[in-house]
Amino acid sequence: MRLVSADEVDRVLTHKGLVETLREAFRKGAVQPLRHHHTVDRPAGTASTLLLMPAWSDFSAPGLEGDGYIGVKIVTVSPDNNAKSLPAIMGVYLLLDGQTGEPCALIDGQRITLWRTACASALAADYLAREDASSMLMVGAGALAPFLVRAHASVRPVRRVVVWNRTSANAERLVQTLQEEGFEARLAENIDDELGHADIVSCATISSVPLIHGARLKPGTHVDLVGAFAPTMRESDDEAVRRARVFVDTYGGATKEAGDIVQALDSGALARDRIQADLYELCRGEKKGRESDDEITLFKSVGAAIEDLAAGISVWESIGS
Repeated sequence: MRLVSADEVDRVLTHKGLVETLREAFRKGAVQPLRHHHTVDRPAGTASTLLLMPAWSDFSAPGLEGDGYIGVKIVTVSPDNNAKSLPAIMGVYLLLDGQTGEPCALIDGQRITLWRTACASALAADYLAREDASSMLMVGAGALAPFLVRAHASVRPVRRVVVWNRTSANAERLVQTLQEEGFEARLAENIDDELGHADIVSCATISSVPLIHGARLKPGTHVDLVGAFAPTMRESDDEAVRRARVFVDTYGGATKEAGDIVQALDSGALARDRIQADLYELCRGEKKGRESDDEITLFKSVGAAIEDLAAGISVWESIGS
């Protein structure tokens, strides 16, 4: 079994390439049981969450050969890690031979998660964001934020990026990083003001109160909600959901775990039949994405094991055994 570091993952993956790998994976499908979700209580501080995400299939990355794989991601989410200058999300990805079950690789799970999450959002944006979308509001400045910006810029002509974060120091670091990469980046002074100007709004936080207020969104905006992975969390308010055509990564995950969807269903702001499509239907051409330049689209991601499996296969087959 080979250990694959974060640096090796970065070396073999590209945002545009992984977007296409994920597109092909959603077209072909995979077996992915609903992820196991366990609360780990602590004597002091916020509880951690243990996530186990299995999937298996017989597909390989586009253009590559393989006999099928089994994969499982083991992840912990510990909100108090921020105070220790550690990422909230920790994990590993175990990739197994699909025929024998022999372990192939243990891949840095944090890096796989960053890449696949950002590229899944970009995949959705390729169907849902306006073709001329050039400005982006990034809400949150954690480890995922720069990946989201880069991934969206791989499918849309994003050049201007405004960053809002509760901790200004983190936002300033992200702005500097993006400027060094050639983006026109700056800090947001007021999130509500910026909501009315962005073509794409991407939100990656663990907020339990809405940050994206629908009344502030301009026609034509695409909203990408990546955080709020539990029913008690939420990044958007009812008005944002009410005004938008709503899309999800998977129906099962979004309607059971995604606070933005679960709470909107409970309040009546969203009806189940108003969820337009999931990524399977978009990628297979079974449902339409954006239908006009003026409509507001909203994509809610909670993460799917098929994304980790596709990314893990791509990494493994790129580096070789």
